[in-house]
Amino acid sequence: MAITVDPEVKNAESLKVPRPSMSRSDSGYMGTKRKIICFSDFDGTIFMQDTGHILFDNFGCGIEKKKILDQQIHSGERSFRDVSDEMWGSLNVPFEDGFAVMKDHLDIDPDFAFFHEFCRNNKIPFNVISAGLKPILRRVLDHFIGEDASSYTEIVANDAAINEDGSEWKPIWRHDTELGHDKALSITEYRNQALESSSDETIPMIIFIGDGVSDLPAAREADVLFARRGLRLEEYCIENRLPYLPFDTFADIQREVIKIARLDEEKTKGSGLPANFNPRANLWRRASSRNAVAMFKALTPIDERMVVWPEIFTQMNPAANPVVNAAAIPTEPVKIAQPAA
Repeated sequence: MAITVDPEVKNAESLKVPRPSMSRSDSGYMGTKRKIICFSDFDGTIFMQDTGHILFDNFGCGIEKKKILDQQIHSGERSFRDVSDEMWGSLNVPFEDGFAVMKDHLDIDPDFAFFHEFCRNNKIPFNVISAGLKPILRRVLDHFIGEDASSYTEIVANDAAINEDGSEWKPIWRHDTELGHDKALSITEYRNQALESSSDETIPMIIFIGDGVSDLPAAREADVLFARRGLRLEEYCIENRLPYLPFDTFADIQREVIKIARLDEEKTKGSGLPANFNPRANLWRRASSRNAVAMFKALTPIDERMVVWPEIFTQMNPAANPVVNAAAIPTEPVKIAQPAA
């Protein structure tokens, strides 16, 4: 079968591959007490390309049809889940044949494996949280970082039913929502489980790593947010003055995590709330009814409302997404304020 890759897409994606860090941080044991839990997006964050798009372009709906379907999502004409069902349903390729093409077109962050080792050494659970399909993500991780390292990573994503001959690919959605996978709910569930298992009710520090606006529902649950530099998540954070830390490679994340963990240790001794605790995440977890939206909306600064209700204030509905005054947009990234030593 002929492989077709859009030249413009291929060139754009190749430019996004960062160079390896010139100086990686120590991957050894930090010695801090606070439990840290790390969540990361997959496509565009750990890998520069999108695994599903590689399959759709080569074995499914194709590049031009995919552009039309993507636009239907952005315009609000159709839901992400509805369009994704059509895209995955267009595939006709055995799983291993599709993977053979994916591995040749994927570029992993050059410092990811080193950061992953750092997490293992410090007993930091590393979780992939994705709108993609778990069998694909696991196979890709197994190949790029090895099965032993991959087994340390929990993949929180949608399942899939794939025929042996590849004639049918059907997502098994994690949640019964228009997105198919509510990343915010998944992180909340994990955080609550960690709290229940804590003998002294010490609150774990939640770290989220992402690249796009679709990561905002999960990002709002984090105490520390990392956004890949130059991509849409960072742009949104700058436009709306949301606190975040930019990164080029996972080595940047590792250095910042070490700093944050040590400052938290100095200030809290690893007990109670993290020094960088995000009180808004805890507030919205308690707002279990959509009837509460009106009250909380009135209490929320206008430039934060998209983070709180991404299903309402998104690029799908420009009229509902308030425009920030250009004079108010900072020229430098709005970095997370570090606690005083």
